[in-house]
Amino acid sequence: MEKRLFGRTKWAVSEVGYGMWGMAGWTESDDKQSEKSLDLAVEQGVNFFDTAWGYGEGHSEKLLGRLVKRHPSIKLYTASKIPPKNFKWPALPNYRLRDSYPTDHIMEYTHKTLKNLNLEQIDLMQFHTWDDGWTQEEEWQRAIEDLKTSGKIAAIGLSLNRWEPENGVKAIKTGLIDAVQVIYNIFDQAPEDVLFPLCKALDIAVIARVPFDEGTLTGNITKETTFPEGDWRASYFVPENLIASAERADLLRSLVPDEMTMAEMALRFILMNEDVSTTIPGMRKAKNVLANTATSDGKLLNEELLNELKNHRWDRKPTSWSQ
Repeated sequence: MEKRLFGRTKWAVSEVGYGMWGMAGWTESDDKQSEKSLDLAVEQGVNFFDTAWGYGEGHSEKLLGRLVKRHPSIKLYTASKIPPKNFKWPALPNYRLRDSYPTDHIMEYTHKTLKNLNLEQIDLMQFHTWDDGWTQEEEWQRAIEDLKTSGKIAAIGLSLNRWEPENGVKAIKTGLIDAVQVIYNIFDQAPEDVLFPLCKALDIAVIARVPFDEGTLTGNITKETTFPEGDWRASYFVPENLIASAERADLLRSLVPDEMTMAEMALRFILMNEDVSTTIPGMRKAKNVLANTATSDGKLLNEELLNELKNHRWDRKPTSWSQ
């Protein structure tokens, strides 16, 4: 497993991390299967794990805490997220900071996360939503400084709203943010325009989430795909999105090299970008852990293919179904 420096923290993190959303609240999630996959990931060299209180109301955090306890001799970097007080995703410009992240709420959920993890300190705590209109308000700034001073958190980050990679630039410029989590994949290349150059200049870590576009870039989603009732993807892949996404994926099929899957190609596209500190695919099953971690072998996509993939950029705007 290749390692990369995590911005100014200088942590050496696995370039393929682990996104833990699918381990709580999704259909077919199973704790025993999840723990086997997590342990296998550690064996494969993964040392960065991203969760959130919102993933099963702390259930995913508890899985991560147990993982850390099972591997006491290995430094595993823990990352989680504070849910907004109004429990609304994403943040909208008309939401006030006091409705989303007042000090008492930030403190309460940081302590809940630490309790779920059974740890005294979390490496990276992130705001699960963000709007740059809050940037100059001192309340969140004082709260995170207090959490750092007290040793409850080592670093602070932002998880940026879907398809709004520049809605966080002002906050990053305050110098208070250590990491930013953003959707970045073959389709969603907009972070390269402004966000990535700024993060590079300020030595801010970049976590690339949704590497497979919620499954589209695995090649397994078609216009006929359906999801079980209660599965989050059923509300995301509404007909408008499902059809357009499947058509975009179909255009990529002829580009996949003979020795690769579309998912491997999608991950290698992300790893080609040196501005990315780590990417966090979901890996509920052992076969996915093995496939995803195998991409961290130092091998690059050829320039011709990379340039072809660049042409598949898809600039989208937030909608009612894109939370």
